[in-house]
Amino acid sequence: MDNAPHGGSLKDLLARDEPIAAQLRQEAATINDIVLTERQLCDLELILNGGFSPLEGFMNESDYNSVVDMLRLSDGTLFPMPITLDVSSDDITRLGITPGARLALRDPRDDEALAIITVQDVYTYDRTKEAIQVFGADDPAHPSVAYLRNRVKEYYVGGKVQAIQDPAHFDYVALRYTPAELRAHFKKLSWNRVVAFQTRNPMHRAHRELTVRAARQRQANVLIHPVVGLTKPGDVDHYTRVRVYEAIMAKYPNGMGHLALLPLAMRMAGPREAVWHAIIRKNFGATHFIVGRDHAGPGKNSHGKDFYGPYDAQELVEKYKDELQIEMVPFQQMTYLPSTDEYQPADEVPAGVQTLDISGTELRRRLKQGTPIPDWFSYEAVVKRLRESYPPRNKQGFVLFLTGLHNSGKDAIAKALQVALNEQGGRSVSLLLGDAIRDDLNPKSLTPEERHDNVQRIAFVASELARAGAAVIAAPVAPEERSRALVKDTVVSSAGAGGNFFLVHVATPLEHCESTDRRGVYAQARNGTIKGFVGVDVEYETPNNADLKVDVTTQNIPSIVHSIILLLETNSLI
Repeated sequence: MDNAPHGGSLKDLLARDEPIAAQLRQEAATINDIVLTERQLCDLELILNGGFSPLEGFMNESDYNSVVDMLRLSDGTLFPMPITLDVSSDDITRLGITPGARLALRDPRDDEALAIITVQDVYTYDRTKEAIQVFGADDPAHPSVAYLRNRVKEYYVGGKVQAIQDPAHFDYVALRYTPAELRAHFKKLSWNRVVAFQTRNPMHRAHRELTVRAARQRQANVLIHPVVGLTKPGDVDHYTRVRVYEAIMAKYPNGMGHLALLPLAMRMAGPREAVWHAIIRKNFGATHFIVGRDHAGPGKNSHGKDFYGPYDAQELVEKYKDELQIEMVPFQQMTYLPSTDEYQPADEVPAGVQTLDISGTELRRRLKQGTPIPDWFSYEAVVKRLRESYPPRNKQGFVLFLTGLHNSGKDAIAKALQVALNEQGGRSVSLLLGDAIRDDLNPKSLTPEERHDNVQRIAFVASELARAGAAVIAAPVAPEERSRALVKDTVVSSAGAGGNFFLVHVATPLEHCESTDRRGVYAQARNGTIKGFVGVDVEYETPNNADLKVDVTTQNIPSIVHSIILLLETNSLI
């Protein structure tokens, strides 16, 4: 059975605009442009290829408000997730972003023009309301709320887009399908019933058993449709996961399954996200969609409780089933029975029968510590791929981020720590002091945004080094909580196995920092020679989530270094 796209027709803008693509490319070279963020790039790709049908651009104010309030576009069509193009006030002024303006949208990786947007409106929004309505709480423990607070700019631009070209991909090209291509593939194979499985994690035996069972019960085929765009910070990188998916596809009955990659930027929005995922899979041609327990949930909130109930997602998809027109397959919790060497749904196992399970947390612990993973849980080929990307803890990179006032002793601690880690051996050790990133030896006035940008640059360099297995010690002032949160998010999300981040607050009092300042920097700040100086006319926001707090007025440098070494030892990193 052919499942029609959401809204009735596939909005394949690439096909629609192909006759004028050359003309649009020439125009793009003559107009102002926006270089997209990674999330915006993922969103645009799925707008252009029809994955987000019926959208034809980024949401205007009317659609945005309707989606946030009622999970519907302004014309009443079900769509639960706001898809927005955020810009700053500086962008608006610099680029002349006003209704009617045309702007090229460029790929941040190669600067290629991908589309042109015709601006319909420019509008402000309520961050708190968006967080509460879309994600259920204004809680920065939710990764998308943290993203909304720290990375999303203050205005949204709404308008339809015209397609120039799809973003270029150089990895797993044969596994990347547009909705039109995947629908054609299903038609060629006469796959009339397709069960789609969404995942952002590696797959193991239980996932294989679950999807095979779901397909057999419905006399259908299986689409393994993993997300390879933005997922939850700290997730296994998509390169490793795709190698795992390729290995596990060989374990499916011949001709039953197909693997295709989805360039989606997840929001981890639980129930709303499940409805969104169902719409996307419907657009890609699936007739059935597996919805799991706590589907697309981000984990625990700031109070240690799950953001969403275990069945909230399934209930919301069921609520809208008549409009979705894709059959939900509830995820069954599978458990292993050693007596029969098979997996069965947990609720079908008789009382008293022994079962075995390994949680995701336990699996990550075993990978990090190099301990055995039993073959009843996963396949040898899958474990091999995971171990290739996740070396033992003592071979993983990490970032020690020392923050504190100027002359707090953080630089001295960092230099001493570098020596101590070099003595340990086994890793290269990189030191990123403030004066190595910009000229702190000759301090100058800085705006909060300039200081934030400096910290962003440190975050990028630190994450790249840690991903390569280095020990990184960074020691900027970093007075703002938003900057420190961004560094942690960057390292955890981008450094792969090296995404081990530790915040050390060098809490030396201002009075001591100023009284021992031989260079007279504080005096220059007091007399106005230097403006925007942290501790004098800019507040230092005290970290409330530091992994370690130290103070050179009560501890000497060797004892502070030793306490940091013990922190690393406690985490099995040295």
